[in-house]
Amino acid sequence: MMSWGMVFALLGVAAAVGLAGMGSSKGVGIASEAAAAVIADDPSKFGKLLVLQLLPGTQGLYGLIVGVMVLLNIGILGGEPVSDLTTGLSYFAACLPIAIAGFFSARSQGRVCATGVNLTAKRPEESSKAIVSASLIELYALLGFIVSFLIVINI
Repeated sequence: MMSWGMVFALLGVAAAVGLAGMGSSKGVGIASEAAAAVIADDPSKFGKLLVLQLLPGTQGLYGLIVGVMVLLNIGILGGEPVSDLTTGLSYFAACLPIAIAGFFSARSQGRVCATGVNLTAKRPEESSKAIVSASLIELYALLGFIVSFLIVINI
């Protein structure tokens, strides 16, 4: 029988991977929809727009890294199985920063990237400014990732 600690640890993994992944898929979708219209008119802009389409996807990767780290520690992919509730709740709490930050920042980043796509469509030489603007939001995803990472390695 699976302990309650293991259940909460796995719920944390699901939150980190699921919420950050959902935010990323929404953000990438928003940016890609905007880019598709531009590329249909001018395929030569594909390279400049690709970075803007990919940026919101990083949050999903951060969530996946935290999720795998937890799985490596709780007896699923290695480590000792979690048997006590306190440890399981600790892993659950450790996953929340990237789950929440990843979900919201990826969606916001997708909107900023879509605006950057529009800027690049009109003024291709300004694409680096669009990328910098979108990268500012990345900071908050990184903060969530770093906090989750630090908590997981200290449990």
